Amino acid sequence: MQLNESSKFQTPIARVQELNWEVKAQLEVNYRVTMTRGLLNPADPAFAQICGVDGSKQSKRLVVIDSVVLDLYKEKLNTYFAAWNILPVWKIITGNEETKTMKQALSVAEAMTEAGLLRRTEAVIAIGGGVVLDIVGFAASLYRRGIPYIRIPTTLMGQVDAGIGIKTGVNFGHHKNRLGTYFAPVAALIDPEFLLTLDQRHIANGVAEIIKMALIKDKTLFQLLEKEVNNLNPRVMACECPRIKEIFSRAIAGMLDELEPNLWEATLERSVDYGHTFSPSLELIANPALLHGEAVAIDMALSIALALYRDLISIGEAERALNLINQAGLPLIHQDFTPELIEKALDDSVKHRDGFQRVPLTAGIGNVTFVNDLTKAELNTALQYVQQYMSRIYQQREAV
Repeated sequence: MQLNESSKFQTPIARVQELNWEVKAQLEVNYRVTMTRGLLNPADPAFAQICGVDGSKQSKRLVVIDSVVLDLYKEKLNTYFAAWNILPVWKIITGNEETKTMKQALSVAEAMTEAGLLRRTEAVIAIGGGVVLDIVGFAASLYRRGIPYIRIPTTLMGQVDAGIGIKTGVNFGHHKNRLGTYFAPVAALIDPEFLLTLDQRHIANGVAEIIKMALIKDKTLFQLLEKEVNNLNPRVMACECPRIKEIFSRAIAGMLDELEPNLWEATLERSVDYGHTFSPSLELIANPALLHGEAVAIDMALSIALALYRDLISIGEAERALNLINQAGLPLIHQDFTPELIEKALDDSVKHRDGFQRVPLTAGIGNVTFVNDLTKAELNTALQYVQQYMSRIYQQREAV
């Protein structure tokens, strides 16, 4: 049979009998995490450039923002937007765990429709703590199967943890972040000056995640924190002093170094899950309520005791680690952190980790190992150790 010129280059059609096909594809992820100061200074083009504007013509942007943050920064934001000819379309939401729901994510999606966003060139701007960033990222990943968004974390937790990865999510049922996606932002812009308006409790909340990175990855960071822990207040965390810059740099670089090779969690043994085996279950039911970092701190304390009883760390290392968490103003125990809750939380983590415990424990400060054979008796013994440690702390305080 003669082939015409065009048919020479056509791919042959598969035979009718071939009913199996394999499709392979790779998704490139490329986003930038940038630490900058004076982000809302109209003379600084960094924010505008990430938004894709140069000020020559008016550009519309949907701004999804925490209600508290808007009260604090609306004047500065409006001044910046005016200077760069950006027309903000505001969507104000509440950034707490109780409102981290599908309903709120859908309300953000509705705001995207009402704003009439172009699909690729008008990125949504998310400004707030980790809850706001998670909700906006989740909605952005669903809307038109993905539209660009920019993260501007305004809490320490957001700047060192929740705001720099690609995970999004909302709570569902009685489970934290049970519905979610992996969806990278265009960029995450980190300005420590936002921390000036935080209270001390929210500083400690973020410090918990920095301690996590120190315990499982960076002994030098741990030593830095030991020296500075009593000084980590909003003013100091927002300053430009070298020691604080190093703490930020090590915490963020360490987190990104762990996340980058495993962005979609193909490997379920994740060192950054340290402090996140038991804490999700506690965080959602705790009364009095706990912030995320406070629940993580309680989980870390139990994990330190588990490591101690397995001879993975020395008694001296365990005491140093517990002292650091305590000095940071973080809790180590909670009335709802019971043996029953701990056992239930571990069972839930096993499901999340595909049938294995995969519990990360410190193997000496700055290193991590994973275990799959924790027992109920072991968990109870570790909890008792932490409770006894806190009893000693209370006695020391009363004696002063």
